[in-house]
Amino acid sequence: MNMRKQIRLDRIDREILFHLRQDGRLSNVELARRVGLTPPPCLRRVKRLEDAGVIAGYQAVIDPAAVGRALEVFVDVDINANDLKTVQEFETTTAGYDEVVEFRRMFGHPDYEAFLTGKLIGLPGVLHVTSHLTMKTIKADG
Repeated sequence: MNMRKQIRLDRIDREILFHLRQDGRLSNVELARRVGLTPPPCLRRVKRLEDAGVIAGYQAVIDPAAVGRALEVFVDVDINANDLKTVQEFETTTAGYDEVVEFRRMFGHPDYEAFLTGKLIGLPGVLHVTSHLTMKTIKADG
């Protein structure tokens, strides 16, 4: 869990984040132009967002088909363990597999009645809906 101090984001900070989410390779000059700043204060804002942990890193988004992984599979595993050591060993082993590109520990099966019944249930093609909360991201490889 990230214990960094939460910072207040203004409109420009949010615009910076929006543009970096769209293209993390933007030059500072182009980013500054897009958010209406000159390059030096834009760079200071980006650095502040990085230092505060709001921007946790930059990564390339890989097309799975281009690297021979056109099929994406979600696997739900129930562990029969009552001790943390067994769970941690399972997580460590599974996260070490090259085939695993993202791995999360989930909280049970919470039911968000208003969202599920008001928006998802009844959409064409929906047979069953189960929601999950992420407890912990074990591995995320973009």
